[in-house]
Amino acid sequence: MRRIFLICLVVWSGDQLYSQSKTTASEHYNLKKNIALQGYDPVSYFVSEPKKGAEQYRYSHHGAVYYFSSQQNLETFKKNPEQYEPQYGGWCAYAVGATGDKVKIDPGTYKIVDDKLYLFYNFRGHNTLLDWNQDEAKLKPAADENWAAIIH
Repeated sequence: MRRIFLICLVVWSGDQLYSQSKTTASEHYNLKKNIALQGYDPVSYFVSEPKKGAEQYRYSHHGAVYYFSSQQNLETFKKNPEQYEPQYGGWCAYAVGATGDKVKIDPGTYKIVDDKLYLFYNFRGHNTLLDWNQDEAKLKPAADENWAAIIH
């Protein structure tokens, strides 16, 4: 009986930890149905160009589900997820820096800075990557500070 109780306790504890990280991800990450990057493969941004991932190559990290275009990219991500995850929860880097707002992104509008992925809004004739590039030195520290306030 004690053994069954301990097994149940371990399962329940693990479920509680997952639930907390899932809540954090769904609360702060740019997700649609728990899918990050609108289904794009995060590793593909670093090795060539953004590619849509496939559901068969999926991996959950901090409650967000990532899709990959190949098993190799999936394995690469699993070794170091923090390197490939988009900054600011996958929200528009410019908006986070300029106003502290969470604004949708175009997954094809991005920039790699210091081996980190930054995504941008690019709709209705307004590409915020261009704005970011004009004032990145000011916007990046502001975005880092604003994001820290958002997630805490």
